Amino acid sequence: VQLVESGGGLVQAGGSLTLSCAVSGLKFRMYAVGWFRQPPGKARVFVAAITWNGGRQEYADSVKGRFTISRDNTKSTVYLQMNNLKSEDTAVYYCAVGNGGTLNTDRAYDYWGQGAQVTVSS
Repeated sequence: VQLVESGGGLVQAGGSLTLSCAVSGLKFRMYAVGWFRQPPGKARVFVAAITWNGGRQEYADSVKGRFTISRDNTKSTVYLQMNNLKSEDTAVYYCAVGNGGTLNTDRAYDYWGQGAQVTVSS
């Protein structure tokens, strides 16, 4: 199983970025997908999640209204559209796939990507 994040980079506060996570090695359409992030010197935390069919999304309060998670099961890819970025969004972002449990906890996920750096300058 392989998860590859892309789309990270440096952006000014107020700007936008879209992260992608391409998944291979499993039946992607059967799995929920989550995004987590780890700010410098801090623990990894939940950002957003989407169920296997895209019917339900969950967001951390800190990103509600600014971030949107979506998926394309025909491409085995999940996206995280990030708008109105703030300096506190600076972190390494990880995607993960799983098929059970509470989606806003990392215990729900079995496979993880290597992470993508997002840096927001103020």
